[in-house]
Amino acid sequence: MNLFLKKISTGALFLFLSLSPRGYSQSADSGQKSPERHFNGTITATNNGISIIPAFTLGRPAVFFDLSVGGERLSFDPMFRFGMNGKPWTFVLWWRYKLIKDKKYTLSAGAHPAFLFQDKEVIVDGELKKMFIANRYLAAEINQMYKFSDKFSMGIYYLHGTGFNPTGPKNTDYLALNLVLSNLRVGENYSLKINPQLFFLSVDKNSGTYLNSSFTLSKDKFPIAFQTFFNQKIKSSVAGDDLVWNVSLLYNFSNTYSKR
Repeated sequence: MNLFLKKISTGALFLFLSLSPRGYSQSADSGQKSPERHFNGTITATNNGISIIPAFTLGRPAVFFDLSVGGERLSFDPMFRFGMNGKPWTFVLWWRYKLIKDKKYTLSAGAHPAFLFQDKEVIVDGELKKMFIANRYLAAEINQMYKFSDKFSMGIYYLHGTGFNPTGPKNTDYLALNLVLSNLRVGENYSLKINPQLFFLSVDKNSGTYLNSSFTLSKDKFPIAFQTFFNQKIKSSVAGDDLVWNVSLLYNFSNTYSKR
């Protein structure tokens, strides 16, 4: 019995010492660092709201809030888009995960539910009324990009969307070839980024090809940038304008944080 009590006492003493503040202090000073998280975003004011599929537009001035919060691989990237009159246009709630991430090549996958808001005439109790409704969509994407140098990257992007509404498109496929020309110096303190894109779009039974590009002028260490964008229809049976363009003012912010 004495031997048994001695073993219990020894075990209790060892447990007490391992849970003592000194034990915690050694763990805290072990050099392990909490992973960094980010909270980034871009606020955009534009004369013409253009969708993430640039063949579609709001057709009037808009303001965008594109945000990103998360870690090195997994992020939540919501997109909130409004008309300048305050009416919501689209809410896109992206979740993205970087499957491959190194200095030259990145491969990511993502999915989102989305809500497209619009005024629509509906029949209620036999009467035609105008109502503000939300159309529901679900989409998934695959995005890969290869960085040839600090100034030139190329990638392929694919998105498939499904609509869950009595009216409107049911299936949308969007396949794009992207080029990125960045850090092009314009004078001593300014840089230009050019992002041309050739894409194929299929909406139910209609399809087409398009060419577009954005031009973004920014000043070093200054959060505000100026951007212009155009999208030209090459050949398409999808409803929409032959030429879509806009000019925008962008405010960018970026923060990192970690648990201490």
